[in-house]
Amino acid sequence: MESMRDHIVARIERAGEGRAFSAKDFLDIASRTTVDVTLASLTQAGKIRRLRRGLYDMPRVNPALGGELSPDIDEAARAIARRQRWKIVPEGAWAANLLGLSTQVPSKIIYLTDGPNKEVLIGRRTIQFKHARPKALAGDGKIALVVQTLRHLGKENVGPHQIDTVRASLTPAERRKLVKDTRFGVDWIYDVAKRIAEQSA
Repeated sequence: MESMRDHIVARIERAGEGRAFSAKDFLDIASRTTVDVTLASLTQAGKIRRLRRGLYDMPRVNPALGGELSPDIDEAARAIARRQRWKIVPEGAWAANLLGLSTQVPSKIIYLTDGPNKEVLIGRRTIQFKHARPKALAGDGKIALVVQTLRHLGKENVGPHQIDTVRASLTPAERRKLVKDTRFGVDWIYDVAKRIAEQSA
């Protein structure tokens, strides 16, 4: 018969390398004490990595370099948001990076949130959570990510390449939702959303 520890380990392994999590992600399986003891044991055994107090990941490993890769910042931010019950949306250059429209990792990694202003150090990088109005957080995660990216790029910098890249990242249902969710927003973003929703040639 599987123990609670086995269930916790199985969930971590199913999530796979790079996934970040906190004790709260396992409270449906076991008590807080059992979860804490299990995570501490797995950390000591080198199965998982402690990123900061109460936050862990299953590190990705690069066989060629023979070592662990840096934490996935977006995963860490989402794990923090789940723990705090915040809604978050990547902002600016970081949104463009996550959507594949920029290869540059910005010096400031910013997430808009319905929670308080807060800075969190993960490895060598700082995540800045910036309190925002509900309007800025409107829409589902992927849709809000696209809107933030377009705002960052600006009307003059959105061309066929950007539209094709965004289109490829969205499902047909997400493209339709993007049009619906931007209908009463900024005119040029709505126009771009309609172009994204069109079938590519």
